[in-house]
Amino acid sequence: MNAILTTTGVSCAPLPQFGLLSVTGADARAFLHAQLSNDVEHLPADSTRRAGYCSAKGRLLASLLVIPNGDGFLLQLSQDLAAPIAKRLTMYVLRSKVKIATVTDEWAQLGVWGPDANPALLSVGFKVPTALMGVEHSDKGSVARIDETRFLVLAPAETAELLQKHFVPAAPELWTLADLRAGVPLVTLPTQDQFVPQMANFELVGGVDFKKGCYPGQEIVARTQYLGKLKRRMYRGEIDGPVSTAPQAGQDLFGAEPQAIGTIVNAAPRETGGFEFLAVIQSATVEQGEAIHLGTHDGPAARIASLPYPL
Repeated sequence: MNAILTTTGVSCAPLPQFGLLSVTGADARAFLHAQLSNDVEHLPADSTRRAGYCSAKGRLLASLLVIPNGDGFLLQLSQDLAAPIAKRLTMYVLRSKVKIATVTDEWAQLGVWGPDANPALLSVGFKVPTALMGVEHSDKGSVARIDETRFLVLAPAETAELLQKHFVPAAPELWTLADLRAGVPLVTLPTQDQFVPQMANFELVGGVDFKKGCYPGQEIVARTQYLGKLKRRMYRGEIDGPVSTAPQAGQDLFGAEPQAIGTIVNAAPRETGGFEFLAVIQSATVEQGEAIHLGTHDGPAARIASLPYPL
């Protein structure tokens, strides 16, 4: 890890864990509205929005941050899903006036955070949104406000290099750690097509609009919300130990018996050692306070931590 783990000053980290898709053309807005779990039709130009892309069975194929950009949109998603999701979306363009491209290499993606991040970005010439999940564009690049003190910056490579020199370099894992603590999942290749949005708490982080109408898997997602009873939910957890015990996306969690009771969604190292993770787990296991282990029924012990929203 070349960058340092830091939570002091104004920190800046590259975000190689994310890919970017570009969706442009006269029908781009209507196309995305019909494909994603959230309302894109009424998304203002100065706002971003989380959305899921689901299979016909209502399971998340990708978790997205939708960013208006010029005459189209940028979709931020897991880097390992960028190419396959672009290919899948293209299959449904048909006669629509829409162009979909993978543009990960055309943008530098940076996370900037800290109590002084807002004035610091202003001081180097960026426009900074005041509203949460807002976005501002300028010649320097685009800035999206992820929460009170965290900003996503999309900029040309040369601008990003200057930004990284201006602020304290930090590890990408710290951005992931902040997402974990915010209870925001990132669907990656190992967990693709495994969870309906509600299993991953996606409706609780603003990723689903239940009034927007049809999209792939919409009927199942709506039925789960209004008629079903979820047996699994996403929880945040902690685990102590060396790098050899690091949780991996898609890895199973076990109770006392040799039968999996959960799946790791995302994980990151803690600043003070050990790891934190998000995992979809049988709710009964958590509610009953049963022991949870990583990898096998007698593997490293994990403990449940709090989320910033009620389940």
